[in-house]
Amino acid sequence: MAHTPEKILLALPRGYCAGVDRAVQTVEHALALYGAPVYVRKEIVHNKHVVAQLRERGAIFVETEDEVPEGATAVFSAHGVAPAVHENAAARELRVIDATCPLVTKVHREAIKFAAEDYTIVMIGHEGHEEVEGTMGEAPDHIVLVQSEEDVDHLEVPDDRRIAYISQTTLSVDETRSIIVRLRERFPEIVGPRTDDICYATTNRQAAVKELAKVCDLVLVIGSRNSSNSNRLVEVARECGAASHLIDNETQVQEEWLEDARVIGISSGASAPEELVQRLVAFFRARGTTDVEELEVIKEDTRFMLPKAIRQALAASA
Repeated sequence: MAHTPEKILLALPRGYCAGVDRAVQTVEHALALYGAPVYVRKEIVHNKHVVAQLRERGAIFVETEDEVPEGATAVFSAHGVAPAVHENAAARELRVIDATCPLVTKVHREAIKFAAEDYTIVMIGHEGHEEVEGTMGEAPDHIVLVQSEEDVDHLEVPDDRRIAYISQTTLSVDETRSIIVRLRERFPEIVGPRTDDICYATTNRQAAVKELAKVCDLVLVIGSRNSSNSNRLVEVARECGAASHLIDNETQVQEEWLEDARVIGISSGASAPEELVQRLVAFFRARGTTDVEELEVIKEDTRFMLPKAIRQALAASA
């Protein structure tokens, strides 16, 4: 039996952030300017749909810069890379286009600054995530990773008067806050960045999902499994009392989720394109749901310039 929800509420803001939009455009422009193939180190953003579309257009995704033929065009993903990657790419004479999100670059600069001042740097993040690997690569001898309050309790540092913290940009705002509180309890002299490392888009999307969860029986989040910020949206919705699931697209909706769901909320991670949201809305409209509204919590107008290499190439080709 196909269940028809009475109402669909769409979170606003949702979907692409400025850093993802910039990164995807960077690959598209590189393909137009230089022709296929363009090599992309790691996934440009953590979304299967986006990666598949760019692959169809001639992007080749590789795990390391060593897989890129010498002298070829290589784009570095929005998550950032360690200095050693830049050095290796230069040695291979790659034409590098760095699509690192400016907000990730900010965290890299903080790491460099604190390391230069001989601080032990505590990075709050998830082990193995590309952003964490890139940031820790800026000062590997100075940075330690913590993933939980329990990690903080077991943390030992050479000098508890010279300690600083930074964080991955796509974490849960509430979870990160609790870890910072624990760090300050253990290390009263700890210092942090002048402004929060959690990206504006992560913060805004989590705020919107909190409001969605208050009035929805079920919150569906569109995003890929390896998308940190998308997973956090599901966690936030559940913590606020709503059932919630992460899906790549409308084909993954399970009938049992809909049984008691009168009002369904929809959001999408910062790397999920809007067309996937509209496909999900169409899925429910086809079942007979006619009441579809947006729940706007925060207005977003942030934009980032394209990487300098792309801007210069576009100007030269005009």
